[in-house]
Amino acid sequence: MLFNSAEFCLLFFPLVTGLYFVLPHRRRWLLLLAASCWFYMAFVPLFILILAFTILVDFVAGIAIEGSSGPRRKAYLVASIVANVGVLAVFKYWDFLNGNLTGLLGSIGLEYHMPKLKEWTFFGLLPAGMVLPIGLSFHTFQSLSYTIEVYRGHQRAERRFGLFALYVMFYPQLVAGPIERPANLLNQLNAGDGHGIRSRYDHARVVWGLKQMLWGFFKKLVIADRCGVVVDQVYSDVDGYGGASLLLATYLFAFQIYCDFSGYTDIALGAARVMGFDLMVNFRTPYRSTSISEFWSRWHISLSSWFRDYLYIPLGGNRVVKWRWYFNLFLVFMVSGLWHGASWTYVIWGALHGGYLVLALLCAPLWARFDALTGLDARPVLKRWINVLVTFHLVVLAWVFFRANQVQDAFTLYDRLFSTGWSFSDLMGLRDDLNNGMFEATLVLVGLFLLIDPVYDAWIKRERVWPGGWQGQFAFATLAAAILIFGFYGATSFIYFQF
Repeated sequence: MLFNSAEFCLLFFPLVTGLYFVLPHRRRWLLLLAASCWFYMAFVPLFILILAFTILVDFVAGIAIEGSSGPRRKAYLVASIVANVGVLAVFKYWDFLNGNLTGLLGSIGLEYHMPKLKEWTFFGLLPAGMVLPIGLSFHTFQSLSYTIEVYRGHQRAERRFGLFALYVMFYPQLVAGPIERPANLLNQLNAGDGHGIRSRYDHARVVWGLKQMLWGFFKKLVIADRCGVVVDQVYSDVDGYGGASLLLATYLFAFQIYCDFSGYTDIALGAARVMGFDLMVNFRTPYRSTSISEFWSRWHISLSSWFRDYLYIPLGGNRVVKWRWYFNLFLVFMVSGLWHGASWTYVIWGALHGGYLVLALLCAPLWARFDALTGLDARPVLKRWINVLVTFHLVVLAWVFFRANQVQDAFTLYDRLFSTGWSFSDLMGLRDDLNNGMFEATLVLVGLFLLIDPVYDAWIKRERVWPGGWQGQFAFATLAAAILIFGFYGATSFIYFQF
């Protein structure tokens, strides 16, 4: 089920939320679990079995880990990791690995053939071509974090299967995060000490949550989906447009993916907050970062912190010799790229960010000398904005691979971006290819968003309180009006659902 569908907005969310506050505390977990199952099964019902498998494995593994010691304790953790990664390998990476192996063996004259997973319909139960369960990487990582935390002794094993299943399947963040940790979400579900979920109706929290959902809907329906029309038009025909259109589409994709993903997160956080739950913040105006390192502390925070805690630090982090430190950074971002999708475009995107971080470390002494020679050290505001602009454009250049349909398209776009020239007539040609007013409205609305987003972030940071008074009411009434007037209502999927 999509957040931006009439089914969710007019039926599912009001009904589930209303029943949640009406039901006794002891029954709330059951309502949320049933609602989460329904929410997930609205996509492809059979995929719930895959989710049930990982939940069962990790539930049993958690209890086994807590009740054992020595090698057996580690063996149970390894079994959990193998099961979770195995599910990802089969459903997400089978065709990628199979295709690359076929090409590699074919290049040396060996014939190899294995059916693509997309050709399997599992006895007719799945539609042809539909093999990747929605949000598989998200709920797999969330479930896996539980067994790792139990193994480390940071989390008690959950003995109630239904409550653990709800931790993995909690519908607001089930399919696109944030990737929660048991110390946060599972402990909130356990706050009733076995007597049910005890969050009470809080009018201020409900209003705050609804306003956050409204902001998320604005980012998705008004900004992301509108930018997506322009981006899809250009990226589907990179040979047909000149440098100006390609540059504009690439800029717009940067805002499309940010507003699409952070919009989902705002809706998720808002929906959870209405019911009394606090999910982790996943975005902090990342395009205002002054370095790639800072960007990853502001973008998809739940994933970057997951890789930090469960891959980067176990590899040794920065507590090793320099070459190994650089290798650890680069490897983590390569894996992060592969996490996003089974395609070389994502791997290269991850490698670019890993390369940015390594180069930043290698060149740090040179940049320090440059700042001293140019006097930028004495002008911190100017230095900050130069760093913001450089960081933003490095991120945008990498987004080309993330968005490109294939690697060759990305290289073609880079080539045409700098070889065809930037002409006003090229932009007018793109304008003519779009519907009347689409081009101008998109640019104006993106400009409006750039003005609003820092203000929204400042409100969140100021003791997490939304503005009151007539100014706040006017601001959110304006957002609602913008959604009604400029929003796209085709129930387009969120970009990160495919991951």
